[in-house]
Amino acid sequence: MKLFKLLGNKKLFILLVGLILFIALMGYTLTNRTSLSWPEKVARDTVGFVQGVFYKPASYIAGFFEDISNLGELHEENQELKLTAAQYMMQQASYNRLVQENKMLQKELKFTTNQLAQNQFDLHVANVTSVDNDEDTGTIVVDLGSKDGVRKDMPVISLDGMVGIVSQTSNYHATVKLLTTLDPLDPNSKAIAATAVGKENQSFGMVESYDKATGMLTMTQIKEDDPLKKGDTIVSSGSGGLFPKGMIIGKVVSRQVGDFGLTNTATIDPSADFKNWKEVFVVYTKETQE
Repeated sequence: MKLFKLLGNKKLFILLVGLILFIALMGYTLTNRTSLSWPEKVARDTVGFVQGVFYKPASYIAGFFEDISNLGELHEENQELKLTAAQYMMQQASYNRLVQENKMLQKELKFTTNQLAQNQFDLHVANVTSVDNDEDTGTIVVDLGSKDGVRKDMPVISLDGMVGIVSQTSNYHATVKLLTTLDPLDPNSKAIAATAVGKENQSFGMVESYDKATGMLTMTQIKEDDPLKKGDTIVSSGSGGLFPKGMIIGKVVSRQVGDFGLTNTATIDPSADFKNWKEVFVVYTKETQE
């Protein structure tokens, strides 16, 4: 009777049935099984679908903001790389310049050492401050003057060969008249007593003019029996005392009979190119220094 009364209570009856089903389900799920039941499969798929619906947009949104953050970091890194590349380019350019300057200084040192060993004069480096390329008044200005001991008629040379002669001086600058202005008709033009390397006691002539059309020097007063020939290197002989001996002037291109047939002339290709100078050397002879 008590049981029937209990079953007569619908709420209590439903609760009791639910409890029994729950206990039965718990017992079923706790057993060792290799597969899921169809209710479990339905529940698992439903939960998975719902999770997928919410998870993918959430992951996309999170990834979007992460990409924005990474983009900012990438931009900063890119800027740093650009700065590093620019600094490297500047350092590379500076390194190349220093290498070239080192080579030039080594060349100058070797040149001056050889010259000083052979001749009694000193060489002073002078920077070219201006160039006048006029064919009739070709000159350069250097940053050494009378305060530095520079005097008129001092020879000036480059690494390649003779450049010219000092024509004017101020306290801190000097004007150098180039060999391109050599003219036998000009009373102020200084002809250069010259000889050939290896034939110093046999060959002699005077370099006294420059042909503006061909860019060549002319050496005159060469005797017929002079052994001078094409390819010889022409240097100052030291005769006359104005130009010290051994200064390179150029190479013989050709030799021909002179205008009057008594002597020969030679066409000389100058060693100096008379342009694009940065530095030259003013020649201080022992006499001028004393």
